[in-house]
Amino acid sequence: MAQTSKSPKAVVLAALATARRSLPAYAHRFSPKKFTQHQLFACLVLKNLLRTDYRGLVAHLQDHPTLVEALELKQVPHFTTLQKASRRLLQTAPARRLLKTAVQLHLGRKRRVPRAAIDSTGLECSAASGYFVRRRNRVGNPWKTVVYHHYPKLGVVTGIEDHFIYAFQTRRGPRPDIDEFQPLLADAVQRIRISQLAADAGYDSEPNHKFARDQHGIRTVIPPKHGRPTTKPATGRYRRLMQVRFDRDAYRQRAQVETVMSMIKRRQGAHVNGRTYWSQCRDLRLLALTHNVLILLVLGVFY
Repeated sequence: MAQTSKSPKAVVLAALATARRSLPAYAHRFSPKKFTQHQLFACLVLKNLLRTDYRGLVAHLQDHPTLVEALELKQVPHFTTLQKASRRLLQTAPARRLLKTAVQLHLGRKRRVPRAAIDSTGLECSAASGYFVRRRNRVGNPWKTVVYHHYPKLGVVTGIEDHFIYAFQTRRGPRPDIDEFQPLLADAVQRIRISQLAADAGYDSEPNHKFARDQHGIRTVIPPKHGRPTTKPATGRYRRLMQVRFDRDAYRQRAQVETVMSMIKRRQGAHVNGRTYWSQCRDLRLLALTHNVLILLVLGVFY
């Protein structure tokens, strides 16, 4: 399993280097120029590493001058400055530029990823104890467990060997995975060339196989189990191929994408602080970007 760095100072330096290759120093020529976009992005990554909020990050920086020096800050930003920076830096376009730079730093000149996997996961909307939620819910409905109406959902394309995130998509669940396959893969192939892609049965459909194999030359490994159980041959050429010549050894490696989800939740928390749909999407993007920065450090890209 890929390791992630645990040094806040090293993480800050890596986030600064990533942002400097992706974003201009200031968003506008008439900006106050108190803090660069690079410094603010590094602060946001540090916030996720420390698993705190904006006020907690400000207090942490005030207590640790070495981090302020590493960030090259003349003063500690106000927590509202960080909150407004997240709205600007974690929009779709800046986040894609940051992801592209991280991938380039990780792969260097090569673009080939031999084996990749795709999956999605849901996160909590609060930090409340799951035991308390279930126990409290039984008071009114003793026969019923907790039911989630909406939750933040993060879909990723990751490398099997390196656990690096090459594409991500932020949505709100519950919703099926099958219609997320093509947008995620189309985003990934803009940065890398994939030889083999594994996915679970939630992504099983003939159009998804055709999109990957015929349009991008990617060998897909997806069990043909979508729909009602039946003994009849699956519809479609590639789904029937999966029934006859399913590569079980390749599919077993799909579990590595579950490891990526576990790494994100263990290091950065299993819940997001955002309340609105757009703020939750920004939080999900920051989770993925921070995960990549932590892996880049261990690989020694910046030393």
